[in-house]
Amino acid sequence: MLHQQTTGPTTVDLANDRTGLAKFRTQLALDRTTLAWIRTTLTMATFGFGTVGFFRTLREKAPTPASIQIHANAIKFGVALIVLSIVATVSVAISHWFILRRLRRNESPVLGAWPLSITVALMVSVIGLVSLWLALENAPHGVAQ
Repeated sequence: MLHQQTTGPTTVDLANDRTGLAKFRTQLALDRTTLAWIRTTLTMATFGFGTVGFFRTLREKAPTPASIQIHANAIKFGVALIVLSIVATVSVAISHWFILRRLRRNESPVLGAWPLSITVALMVSVIGLVSLWLALENAPHGVAQ
């Protein structure tokens, strides 16, 4: 019986190729997720700047005590969104870096017990509730009742 020599890739070679491609797909998915976070945080910051600018324009057109107070509250709201967007961007960059480091060490990525998305959602909710409270607290007496 003749022993045929194989010239193609071995099973181990094929498994290594598949593992390498899986890591590559995981890194691309991580990059897409990070880019989605960056888009989200840029939108949040833009909304913060836009809110301040919109209410500044209203204050300039009608400089009443109410418009001045609304503008002051809009500044607080806008700054809160901008700060949150900066914190979220830095957090997602750090998370991205840690996950890539684990992948390069052939370790499995670890899912956190408290995802960044939940943290940001809760912070946006708190910012919204505080802004609503400030708006209603400083509203003319006939509006808030």
